[in-house]
Amino acid sequence: MTISVGDKVPSATLMTMTDSGPAPVHTDEFFAGRTVALFSVPGAFTPTCSAKHLPGFIDHAEELKAKGVDEIACIAVNDAFVMGAWGKSASADGKVTMLADGNGSFSEALGLTMDASKFGMGKRGQRFSVLVKDGVVSELNIEEPGAFRVSSAEHLLGQLA
Repeated sequence: MTISVGDKVPSATLMTMTDSGPAPVHTDEFFAGRTVALFSVPGAFTPTCSAKHLPGFIDHAEELKAKGVDEIACIAVNDAFVMGAWGKSASADGKVTMLADGNGSFSEALGLTMDASKFGMGKRGQRFSVLVKDGVVSELNIEEPGAFRVSSAEHLLGQLA
C-alpha cells in the first residue's frame, strides 16, 4: 500500500556518509519536530537524477528553507558510499542530506518501489518528492514512469507558496 498525505512516515534505518564512515539515520528521529523535503531518485549518478533532480534541490535549497523547510534530503536505493560520493560530486554538502536506502526497505515500506531489472538495476525507489511535517506526510508527489515534473524542487516550492 502506498503512503498517503496524512500518514506517518514508517520507522526505518537509513544510512548517510560521514567523515568517520557510514552512520545510521533513524527516520523516527530524522523527521521528528521539523519539516523535511525528501525526494527519491531511482539511482545515484543516473542521467535525469544527476542532470535535473538533485541539482534542482541544490539550486533551490535556500528558497525551500526560506519557506519553512528545515532539511532537504535525497534518498536512493544505493549504499552510503555511493550516495556520499554523488553528494560530493554534485556539491550537495550543506544543502541536501544524502540518504542511502541500501536494501530498499524504506522505499518498500512507503509502497514506492519500481522494478528496473530491464535496465540491470533491480528493485529501486520510484521518483517522488514528499514534504514531511513532524513525521507526517503533508505533500506527496509521485512521478509517472519515465517522467520528471511533479517531484522537482520547483514543483515542491510551488506547493509551499
